[in-house]
Amino acid sequence: MSLLSSYEGLRQEIQRLAQENEELRRLVQLIQENQELKLVLRNRGSSLGFCSSGLLAEMATSPRLPRRMTIKFKDAERVLPGLPAEESLLDSSPVTMGGPEGRFHFAIDRGGTFTDVFAQCPGGHVRVLKLLSEDPANYADAPTEGIRRILEQEGGMLLPRDRPLDTSRIASIRMGTTVATNALLERRGERVALLVTRGFRDLLHVGTQAREDLFDLAVPMPEMLYEEVLEVDERVVLYRGEPGAGTPVKGRTGDLLEVQQPVDLGALRRKLEGLLSRGIRSLAVVLMHSYTWAQHEQQVGTLARELGFTHVSLSSEAMPMVRIVPRGHTACADAYLTPTIQRYVQGFRCGFQGQLKDVQVLFMRSDGGLAPLDSFSGSRAVLSGPAGGVVGYSATTYRVEGGQPVIGFDMGGTSTDVSRYAGEFEHVFEASTAGVTLQAPQLDINTVAAGGGSRLFFRSGLFVVGPESAGAHPGPACYRKVSTHSPQRPHCAHLPGGPVTVTDANLILGRLLPASFPCIFGPGEDQPLSPEASRKALEVVATEVNSFLTNGPCPASLLSLEEVAMGFVRVANEAMCRPIRALTQARGHDPSAHVLACFGGAGGQHACAIARALGMDTVHIHRHSGLLSALGLALADVVHEAQEPCSLSYAPETFVQLDQRLSRLEEQCVDALRAQGFPRSQISTEGFLHLRYQGTDCALMVSAHQHPATAHSPRAGDFGAAFMERYMREFGFIIPERPVVVDDVRVRGTGHSGLCLENVPKAQSGPPRVDKMTQCFFEGGYQETPVYLLGELGCGHKLQGPCLIIDSNSTILVEPGCQAEVTETGDIRISVGAEAPSVVGAQLDPIHLSIFSHRFMSIAEQMGRILQRTAISTNIKERLDFSCALFGPDGGLVSNAPHIPVHLGAMQETVQFQIQHLGASLHPGDVLLSNHPSAGGSHLPDLTVITPTRPVFYVASRGHHADIGGITPGSMPPHSTTLQQEGAVFLSFKLVQGGVFQEEAVIEALRAPGKIPGCSGARNLHDNLSDLRAQVAANQKGIQLVGELIGQYGLDVVQAYMGHIQANAELAVRDMLRAFGTSRQARGLPLEVCAEDHMDDGSPIRLRVQINLSKGSAVFDFSGTGPEVFGNLNAPRAITLSALIYCLRCLVGRDIPLNQGCLAPVSVVIPRGSILDPSPEAAVVGGNVLTSQRVVDVILGAFGACAASQGCMNNVTLGNAHMGYYETVAGGAGAGPGWHGRSGVHSHMTNTRITDPEILESRYPVILRRFELRLGSGGRGRFRGGDGVVRELLFREEMLLSVLTERRAFQPYGLLGGEPGSRGLNLLIRKDGRTVNLGGKTSVPVYPGDVFCLQTPGGGGFGDPEDPAPPPGSPSQPRAFPKRGSIYEYRRAQEAV
Repeated sequence: MSLLSSYEGLRQEIQRLAQENEELRRLVQLIQENQELKLVLRNRGSSLGFCSSGLLAEMATSPRLPRRMTIKFKDAERVLPGLPAEESLLDSSPVTMGGPEGRFHFAIDRGGTFTDVFAQCPGGHVRVLKLLSEDPANYADAPTEGIRRILEQEGGMLLPRDRPLDTSRIASIRMGTTVATNALLERRGERVALLVTRGFRDLLHVGTQAREDLFDLAVPMPEMLYEEVLEVDERVVLYRGEPGAGTPVKGRTGDLLEVQQPVDLGALRRKLEGLLSRGIRSLAVVLMHSYTWAQHEQQVGTLARELGFTHVSLSSEAMPMVRIVPRGHTACADAYLTPTIQRYVQGFRCGFQGQLKDVQVLFMRSDGGLAPLDSFSGSRAVLSGPAGGVVGYSATTYRVEGGQPVIGFDMGGTSTDVSRYAGEFEHVFEASTAGVTLQAPQLDINTVAAGGGSRLFFRSGLFVVGPESAGAHPGPACYRKVSTHSPQRPHCAHLPGGPVTVTDANLILGRLLPASFPCIFGPGEDQPLSPEASRKALEVVATEVNSFLTNGPCPASLLSLEEVAMGFVRVANEAMCRPIRALTQARGHDPSAHVLACFGGAGGQHACAIARALGMDTVHIHRHSGLLSALGLALADVVHEAQEPCSLSYAPETFVQLDQRLSRLEEQCVDALRAQGFPRSQISTEGFLHLRYQGTDCALMVSAHQHPATAHSPRAGDFGAAFMERYMREFGFIIPERPVVVDDVRVRGTGHSGLCLENVPKAQSGPPRVDKMTQCFFEGGYQETPVYLLGELGCGHKLQGPCLIIDSNSTILVEPGCQAEVTETGDIRISVGAEAPSVVGAQLDPIHLSIFSHRFMSIAEQMGRILQRTAISTNIKERLDFSCALFGPDGGLVSNAPHIPVHLGAMQETVQFQIQHLGASLHPGDVLLSNHPSAGGSHLPDLTVITPTRPVFYVASRGHHADIGGITPGSMPPHSTTLQQEGAVFLSFKLVQGGVFQEEAVIEALRAPGKIPGCSGARNLHDNLSDLRAQVAANQKGIQLVGELIGQYGLDVVQAYMGHIQANAELAVRDMLRAFGTSRQARGLPLEVCAEDHMDDGSPIRLRVQINLSKGSAVFDFSGTGPEVFGNLNAPRAITLSALIYCLRCLVGRDIPLNQGCLAPVSVVIPRGSILDPSPEAAVVGGNVLTSQRVVDVILGAFGACAASQGCMNNVTLGNAHMGYYETVAGGAGAGPGWHGRSGVHSHMTNTRITDPEILESRYPVILRRFELRLGSGGRGRFRGGDGVVRELLFREEMLLSVLTERRAFQPYGLLGGEPGSRGLNLLIRKDGRTVNLGGKTSVPVYPGDVFCLQTPGGGGFGDPEDPAPPPGSPSQPRAFPKRGSIYEYRRAQEAV
């Protein structure tokens, strides 16, 4: 029976039920009064949807029912016999975009520069609008203004800005906003106090202890979000059943815990009252192991709310995942940002009548789902804006292109975001934004460049694009806004407006037409873009370029302004291609197999070039590409997620428990979405398990939606098969014999409510109309370029490049050799043709130099990805302790990635040794293995694999193997006295000979140390062999990529540019040395500088540097350095050269190619037989980790660059028969001219991350009692040295403790009157209370109840502490785009070694 035909029966049934229900009686009265309702009545197990009688009557006479309108009945037969369970009528769910009510639906993306408004108007037509996000002279809030303008335009009446807007015609508002991101970047959030377990007050300050920028001596780090710290007297530890332990309790992971100390609420109350008195109203509560035992945080939260704190963020609620440091940052971000968001939302509401009471308002979260206001928290909001774009192209391009994987390329005014979609959203669960690591589901959106606002520079013969950004204000030069920035070059100071950027280059090339932009620029924001301002700004840079071409090492013909602009655009494109390659190859995908979905206001000018460089043949540009993020909001669904930690194994005996947990979380999601009004039919759920192999840290969040349940899996699906499939795809192998562990259980519930767009253009029969002709500059000069208006194009139109397609929000450049067509949905699909061949000669060209620099680095990076994917050991796969490099015909380093300080330049010594040692005995198909210090090795665990392709080039990879034998596991013995005690030695070993892997021979060599008394052979041969094969595979990838480069440009050109890029690095170092010498000469100081420091055994490290001002060269003479020592502090020559390259890069102060050229202006004198060039038999393991630091201190001291840092890595090793653990610990950084030293950070030659306290305690039999700054340990000075740390470990089992440390006798020096930092101290506190000073280097047995107290050195001070002059501010940091995403996290992890 039709529901409409039974309307009378429905009315009668309602009347009958109304006699029993007062609420229903009121509803009937409202219906009779013809008022529209969107209400759901639940009565006797039924769900009834109600609307106005007028609407029902209108529907009854309509031949077709409106789309997406349903009414659902539970037990419908019982309520109304014969009534169907579902029939088209009225959607009783929340307002669906595109609903039939004759009201407006708004989707708004409030970006950094522009706010985009997408509105579906009554009748179904679409209106779009773009306006400035900040324009205080004209309006207070851009989203409100956008809504006002559209209502005004559609309604034909003026709506004054000073009056709240009438909401009667607004059905819904969906918004993505950068409010949270901006507050985080600019540190404009709420005043927050951090409550943390006693002993961990500085835990978030120290964080992972790794520094952000390897080569910035000031060690800039974002300031903490909290203002004060309160330590809470409480402690929970993992239960291990020791004698005297308390009664265990069970955590929500299933782990047994021991409450060693309950929360002292009385003492805490007084401290909280003090916070309130100081005006702090927001708290972040972060207690140890609260992810599994939340009761203590809940008690603290209850007390705080009773006392009147307005916002309390508990880390156990913000994100219940193990690892206290990122969970703590997440809770702080939540406490810091949520009140800010709430204030913004409240202000937004005030712009509307009734404060949007009857309007559905949803906000986009970082995970790509919409959430109501009460679920929109700060920690889930930082990607609110960019997430809309990913949803937009996933719902459009991916579907239209038949399910082909898509790379999203979102290039706006202030950032360029790259992402990927292949049928499901790719999430990350821990990522950093503005220095804050957040544990929360986030779309993997990688910000890789500063967008159109990327600044342009010419440095030492190299075209450089970014990372500095012009920002939204002052913006590019063509904006003609009043500039408040300090120009880098004094002769730029007279220029009006902002700096020259990529946008300016495109404008000069004719790829942007000022007439197509609104007049919102200039000081009064009422003028068009100014090509004249762009040309003036770029002419300054072009003058520098042509001066270099005229006076440089290879004189060449001058470049026109357009050629300079074209060069910068090409370099920008190549710079953006590198991270796209990394994003795809990291997960085992080929970038050329993807479609490029281009959007954002600036993306259309670069799409063809980016796709062509990546080998893609299709670009898809949505008709609303200029505001696709706003469209994505309209297409998005409402999402609710539930997650809980877990510690179960993934095994048949736990499948029932996993199913129960998944079912419980699914019920939570469904209930939450139904509470928002979604019927069950519009709700879908997807379960995930966070799985990893036992003993590894590489966890993958996997869904089983493509892997149905089997007899050997949970009922929810075969998660094990999904895990194995993804692990194999991403890493190239699986470990079938190793158990799999479940870290977290997660369910994602989705309430489907997105928009259905139907206003597509009609097919066109005639040719497209050319709006105008313009001149665009391409390779070879200007070309006549037709301009088309997107709004006039229809389905079937085909446009041959070159041409421009313009609408009010974006400009699309179709390059020569490409063809665009309009699809049936009105989008632009570009078929990318091959680039016209261009002749590149061997002579130096600055543009091609920059492009080759990126290509060479990309080769090393791609080698690294192959190595990481195919290696099996934790050291290489997870700690990323490896480097890959490309070398020229003479073995000189060309490119190296990543930049691990102790590897810099060292592999060059290894390759050149092999060239000299083997000579003609090298044959095709040979691959060499070496680790000997006299052959360029650093220490024995670093095995270098070299693949020659003589006489063309060489590639090599160096990886740290966890064990290669020797007297101790790990091959890092603290007391070794000979090289043989440190493991297997390879001087020049043919690992592959004639194409055959020499497995038997290498096994024999790895077992050889076992023949030495007291030593063992390699203890894990399987991992050694697997990693060596992975290194060979990485080298083979490098050979393939260089071969492709040679195929494109020719061997002579590639080899020439290998030399040119080395010469560029040489030029940068010569410029630095000349500047240093000139500065000393101007102050009447000699051109020779000296420095001396000592190892703790008294061995001197002496250096004399003589500067040749005319040549820009220097002699670094280490004569007088102490002799080789009986111990392992000897540093191979390669280590000294690595330290020197590191220091030169720091002194240059900007990015330069790190290759052989860095050492070309430098002569290095190291006396043979000294501690810096020991005999071939000398032990060296301590030299790699300790002496290298002293060499850096001496070099930087000679140049007066900064005071000494802690000068030590504080190596600590624990172990017994069934476990082993190794860590290095942070200290204080030295102060310098203009900055205080950073406290609690690794410095110089190491950057290793520390194990999270919760991971440490869960995997090893120790309790971390304290980990905090050692206050006052930094040297006093006009600028203070950074403080070291105090770290206390309580042992729960008998084990051997080994320490290998320095700076226990000689203090880190201060400079220019600054005082030295404090020495380090290693104390062992026995269970009976006896305290023993262990000295700097020892191994000692420890027992349950003993405590090791490590006090690390502080950094030296800089300048006289009594200097009355106020210190200048910290060195100004150029504004750069906020890096984020998995590519950025990977690089951070690589450099944290």
